[in-house]
Amino acid sequence: MMFIATGWKDYELIDAGDGERLERWGRFYLRRPDPHIIWPAAKDPSAWEKVDAHYHRSDKGGGHWEFRTQMPERWTIRYGNFTFYLRAMGFKHTGIFPEQAVNWDWISAKIASRPQPVRVLNLFAYTGGASVAAAAAGAEVCHVDAAKGMVTLAKENLALSGLRERPVRFIVDDVLKFVRREQRRNRKYEGIIMDPPSFGRGPNGEVWKIETELYSLVSECVKVLSDEPLFFLINSYTDGLTPCVMGNILKMLVQPIYGGTVTFDEIGLPVTASGLVVPCGGCARWEA
Repeated sequence: MMFIATGWKDYELIDAGDGERLERWGRFYLRRPDPHIIWPAAKDPSAWEKVDAHYHRSDKGGGHWEFRTQMPERWTIRYGNFTFYLRAMGFKHTGIFPEQAVNWDWISAKIASRPQPVRVLNLFAYTGGASVAAAAAGAEVCHVDAAKGMVTLAKENLALSGLRERPVRFIVDDVLKFVRREQRRNRKYEGIIMDPPSFGRGPNGEVWKIETELYSLVSECVKVLSDEPLFFLINSYTDGLTPCVMGNILKMLVQPIYGGTVTFDEIGLPVTASGLVVPCGGCARWEA
């Protein structure tokens, strides 16, 4: 069962082919590279030229935006009751990964299913899509990311969604160091979310490599789960780190202690023009 984000109205993956996506983000149309799309596009080629911005990948890494219309520095997009800021950022990003909406819905439903208070720890939390979803569902959230700029954007997204007064802590820190401090403080969580990068550095130069660090990190996170946890979600965009691998980690580290169920699969976005689904990484979910 592939996890497919079908609930969008402000975002649409119009077409996908020849290594690129044609997307609608609110009132703006973007063209961005995606190396997983190795099939030809389905729609009239002229549609691909009627975009507001086109990200061109460089053979030397990275790339640049070509703006074809006058666009604001940032604009907003809505998903249900949530509102997020978007901007044309480096490395083709916009500040939101639309496929993650399928996880936001799942997180929201899990939190809403439990009448007692739920505390959620969101690690590598980026601009806060999952934090917004968890807070809106009634959870107390701890949002952790090593990039100060991303944490600032997450605060703005929370306020933009009308959730400024919700109990959300924003932490700029190395994720593993923070989790170990939470252990010493005996802080516990009913839900844990993580979206670790393939490679990264903490605020003090700490090196992260997902292949060698993920199992240890999950092992440390299990120590801050409460006696009656609700869920544990691992998401990844790392090529080669399959959903099954993430699922196996949860089966080894979480399920033997708490029972429950582990599911895992790719995450995808539906393509309007062809009816195909573009894979966008994968995730593994443990639930009580």
